[in-house]
Amino acid sequence: MADGLCSFTKVPKKSPLVLRMIVLVFAMVCGVYICSICLKQISTHSKAGYLHVQVIQKPCPEPQIEPWEIPYVHYPKPKTYSRAECACNPVRYFAILSMQRSGSGWFETLLNNHTNISSNGEIFSVKVRRSNTSTIGETLDKIYRLDWLSSASKNECTAAVGLKWMLNQGLMQHHADIVEYFNTRGVSVIFLFRRNLLRRMISVLANSYDRDVKLLNGTHKSHVHSPHEAEILANYKPIINATLLIPNLKQVEETTAKALEYFKSTRHIILYYEDVVKNHTLIDVQHFLKVPLRELKSRQVKIHKGSLSSQIKNWDDVQKTLKGTHFENFLHSDYRK
Repeated sequence: MADGLCSFTKVPKKSPLVLRMIVLVFAMVCGVYICSICLKQISTHSKAGYLHVQVIQKPCPEPQIEPWEIPYVHYPKPKTYSRAECACNPVRYFAILSMQRSGSGWFETLLNNHTNISSNGEIFSVKVRRSNTSTIGETLDKIYRLDWLSSASKNECTAAVGLKWMLNQGLMQHHADIVEYFNTRGVSVIFLFRRNLLRRMISVLANSYDRDVKLLNGTHKSHVHSPHEAEILANYKPIINATLLIPNLKQVEETTAKALEYFKSTRHIILYYEDVVKNHTLIDVQHFLKVPLRELKSRQVKIHKGSLSSQIKNWDDVQKTLKGTHFENFLHSDYRK
């Protein structure tokens, strides 16, 4: 019994060490647990904080312009990219309204030679884009939002963006809605026509012929960049239907007059090909678009040059038909209005 008591009383001598170990392990476990909870809470708060951060974009400064210009100054926000440091560069919207073979292709290359102008070509030559006013509006929105990507796109730092639009590409058919769009969205119009409609007719017939025959090594080209190619295309001399000549010229005149009447409420400028040929600096157009003045150049080469008598196969018939009419002036190569 005494031995039992002695053995029992020896245990407490070791117990303080065991207890200390237990307390230490417990403290370590609790510390790890508490640290893990704290870390989770910190990360949760951090994530919540990131989720609620809002970037407040500084508004663009007011441009120094006349009050009447305000509707025509825009700050587009493309969906496909950021304008970055150019976000506060104002952009003007424009549309070139013209007719086929009126020099609009050459004119557009001059505009696109400017570092701050993007003219995106005949977008509405594709029929589905002009099938109704909704598709027309959607296409225009994409262009003026700077989301239309083409070889002419200057993207971020564009100062003027637009397109070339032929009168027979849904423009006259939907003119009322298009005028409303232009006036509502602040789109300026550049009219480009030819004064000498007989020269335009020669160009139309020659271009139609080349579309079928493809004189340049089996390739049709509406515009050329070398004198040699221009000479090959100019060798073709069309035969003009003398009976339909005056009615056709009248129809073009009437269409032009209608277009000017339909779009007279827009902010616009009227240009003629003959004037642009003599002064292709386009200073008036650059002022109209409010872009910095630049010297503009084009690689395109004029196809039909010289007297009309050398460009029409049945010249005598055409001359007799137009003599004594108000179209007689078209017979002179230096015709000016």
